Amino acid sequence: MKRSAPILNGAAAADAGTTGVPGTRAHSRTAAMVRLLLAGVLGIAHTQAFAPHDWWWLQILSLAGLAALMADAPRARAAAATGYAFGLGWFLSGIWWLYISMHVYGEMPAWMAALAVVLFSGFLSLYPALAGALWHRLTARLHRATLLAPLAFGAAWGLTEWLRGVVFTGFPWLSGGYAHTDSPLAGFAPLAGVYGIGALAAAVAALLAAAARGLGRGERGRALGALALALVLPAAGAALAPLAWTTPAGKPLSVRLLQGNVAQDIKFEPAGIQRSIELYRDMITAAPADLVVTPETAFPVILQDLPVDVAVAVRDYALASGTTVLFGAAGADSPVDFTNSVFGLGPETERLYRYNKHHLVPFGEFIPLGFRWFVDMMKMPLGDFRRGGLDQASLPVRGVRVAPNICYEDLFGEEIAQTLRQQPVPANVLANLTNLAWFGDTIALDQHLQISRMRALETRRPMLRSTNTGMTAVVRPDGTVQQRLATFTVGTLAAEVQGMQGLTPYIRWGNAPVLALFALVLGMAAWRVRKVRSTG
Repeated sequence: MKRSAPILNGAAAADAGTTGVPGTRAHSRTAAMVRLLLAGVLGIAHTQAFAPHDWWWLQILSLAGLAALMADAPRARAAAATGYAFGLGWFLSGIWWLYISMHVYGEMPAWMAALAVVLFSGFLSLYPALAGALWHRLTARLHRATLLAPLAFGAAWGLTEWLRGVVFTGFPWLSGGYAHTDSPLAGFAPLAGVYGIGALAAAVAALLAAAARGLGRGERGRALGALALALVLPAAGAALAPLAWTTPAGKPLSVRLLQGNVAQDIKFEPAGIQRSIELYRDMITAAPADLVVTPETAFPVILQDLPVDVAVAVRDYALASGTTVLFGAAGADSPVDFTNSVFGLGPETERLYRYNKHHLVPFGEFIPLGFRWFVDMMKMPLGDFRRGGLDQASLPVRGVRVAPNICYEDLFGEEIAQTLRQQPVPANVLANLTNLAWFGDTIALDQHLQISRMRALETRRPMLRSTNTGMTAVVRPDGTVQQRLATFTVGTLAAEVQGMQGLTPYIRWGNAPVLALFALVLGMAAWRVRKVRSTG
């Protein structure tokens, strides 16, 4: 069967079957190196699609280039290498800030911290490599199936992104869908979640690549069909965007979100602990509100070690003002049983409310088997925490229910959705308590705010963010930022927030429908390949 015309001239030689000629072998190696270099550059460009730039269109273009390079690869192995090079460019330029936490604050040797970032990025790059190999193997013989092959690219991309979010507890940071909090595809969030949006973006990109290829080959009809579908998908997202999915619950809440800006290098030192306790005591009790929220571990001690006068001051303030307070501290149920928790008290709490973090951070809150030596190289207050369940209750605040999550947890949209659908009365407001001071003044802060915006879009609920150094913000149910504090300042964000009720399709079913669709598309591609092979 005739192969599609190559995108890169160099790759044509690699595919011509003349590798026995020394000059051709050298040309083939050069073409392969050019393809990998281009893929790495496209990966770096892909990172710019995310916050703080929010150039979502650049993701479409970079993935279109990747799809073209993979389609031009002579074998599935070469497509996997192309995906791997793309991943290295993407992750090295996107999560380099992990170096800050390990070296600057953890005092790990610079060479080891840099190597750890490189190795971790290399591991994450296995997922786009898997997408490339899977797509190439399923579609190498389907160049005439103009629509099925690009859709299979989206399905393979979405499936491997989901795998990256679940394997070894998952690390879905910079998952492709996050780039689209401000794009037309954001309208799909209440239906398909971040992985569905990422798959749709990849499909649009592959359709554009297919359209360009079709025009280059003079296949105008197929090219126009691919281009039309590439335009229909974002248009459908834009049409879905105005749908509310949820309705107001109760009266708006007056909230105060606190940002103490306590430097990470002193936070767990005796002087820093004392400063944090006094600072947040004063910030909490400064003025009444329906709800006051502090960052994660605002009180950097075990709850039982909180000074009695501070605990009494917060309790008396809550009782006298009618304010509900949600604050971060460590929990302890025995001398060896600790949790990263938030606690709440107010007019509607019969006893102290407690939420224990469910999704723990590897190396930060639990130590993977065999990696004790790695953690011992860092001078951080790390250890093994006990995880909470997904069925934890929400906090009542003047007839509205608030569901907290802690830091890294809001990367996992399906877990938040599962918690909401398991609650007897689903929470009306989400609240993320976090401390990103570990990563300094880097793009990690902007990226995390973008992640919270996607959770608001998926659940159609407001997201409150109280952070130590930034980004402290209120996110509306439509994913837009209502208010935000300047980073690295001490301040209080006061706002009115309307809780929402009702379940979006994503809350009801999570990722199951999207995964089923991925399987269906890839299954159809596999069936077509088998049919082509059987007919010669």
